[in-house]
Amino acid sequence: MELNNLKIAQGSRHLPKRVGQGIGSGMGKTSTRGQKGQGARQGRKVPVGFEGGQLPLFRRVPKHGFTNYGRVEFAIVHIADLEGFEDGATVNDIALLFAGLIHDLKAPVKILGGAKLSKKLNVKVQAYTKSAKAAIEEVGGVAEVETIKEARIAFKKTLEDASAENEGE
Repeated sequence: MELNNLKIAQGSRHLPKRVGQGIGSGMGKTSTRGQKGQGARQGRKVPVGFEGGQLPLFRRVPKHGFTNYGRVEFAIVHIADLEGFEDGATVNDIALLFAGLIHDLKAPVKILGGAKLSKKLNVKVQAYTKSAKAAIEEVGGVAEVETIKEARIAFKKTLEDASAENEGE
């Protein structure tokens, strides 16, 4: 298969419905609009959810629930995932991104506890649980809080340094 012999699949394209072409066509006379009424008139504009004057469904159903617009969605990293780093390494958003533990720097990172850590690490992320911070400091590591802005600035600096090294080669 090549670009010059691609064809549109049989039956995937249809001609538009030809309405108002006489009674014999099957779609003549009222042209699929039915008899009289609001929908049959020219220039009809019915709002979404309009039920002909009846109380609409979205007003008949009771409202409940709450959406917290101040909620912060964290990128979650389990403390057991940090075992993949070398002893004495600095673990920050950039290291987690390159390790594939987070997908982007849009969301702040939170380290969750629930496991033991065997390596001494210098961890710099936005948030920790109490158990995660205790586990890092228990083995002699450092658990620092870094703002998301500082993390993004550091990431840009890392990219600039990498591109400068590539140009120098």
